[in-house]
Amino acid sequence: MYSQITANKRKTWLLISIFTIVIVGLGWFFGEYTGAGNVGIIAAVLLATFMNLTGYFWGDKVALSTSGSKEIQKADNPRLYRMVENLAITSGMPMPKVYVMNDPSANAFATGRDPEHASVSVTTGLLDIMDDNELEGVLAHELSHVTNYDIRVMTIVIVLVGIILLLSDILMRTMFWGSRDNDNRGSAVLVVVGLVLAILSPFFAELIKLAVSRSREYLADASGAMLTRYPEGLAKALEKIALHDRPLKRANHATAHLFLANPFDPHVTKKFEQLFSTHPPIEERITKLRSML
Repeated sequence: MYSQITANKRKTWLLISIFTIVIVGLGWFFGEYTGAGNVGIIAAVLLATFMNLTGYFWGDKVALSTSGSKEIQKADNPRLYRMVENLAITSGMPMPKVYVMNDPSANAFATGRDPEHASVSVTTGLLDIMDDNELEGVLAHELSHVTNYDIRVMTIVIVLVGIILLLSDILMRTMFWGSRDNDNRGSAVLVVVGLVLAILSPFFAELIKLAVSRSREYLADASGAMLTRYPEGLAKALEKIALHDRPLKRANHATAHLFLANPFDPHVTKKFEQLFSTHPPIEERITKLRSML
């Protein structure tokens, strides 16, 4: 399991490096095509930096607000609050803020750029159908996302995907609607390269985002099982979620990667849908957890 954790971390940073190369490539081409030189690269890097800082400091508030999460105190739900409290003590992290979503779907997510700014939110549907061992497995998974700094990584990844989409759109508009008084624009090779970058970059960016998201889910499953010393708890919880299979009422594509299970279709069974799902198949996650026993 430790080798899996190491491999997941290595793959994640490799994919983020690829993101950065694509962004710089788009910036370089834009500068060459418009005759602005290195200005395109500089603008792309500055945009990436600004958006990453914005997501880093305010991304958690956006996620909690869009999901309809409401903060609770111990008196509001002692069972949930004490369980989070015990897991936080066990993992050595500060007590995160606890939220509840009024939704019959069985799901949960954690957010926060580091353990000092963490929040965990669960649905009322999850609380209704989980026993204590299963709920503990879910919460351990979510807190592991925080202690593994998955939220920080995924925030960066989502922002980078957004930047690639934005730069690709600008590039396409410039090529089709911009004036053609610059000699660089007459190069057929440059035009072909630009079209390939503009068309394929968003597609590959989305695939990379999904690969990072799935990698972090496997990592959190393993880390959560280590925290509780009971992998079967999370395995049974995932089985119940797959059986319940109820989408979240306020599902949002921008925050889908944060949830324990895909908020649009918790039990994704179709092969085509699995290719573009933010989460690995539940059956595979259950198999990996039970292989730890």
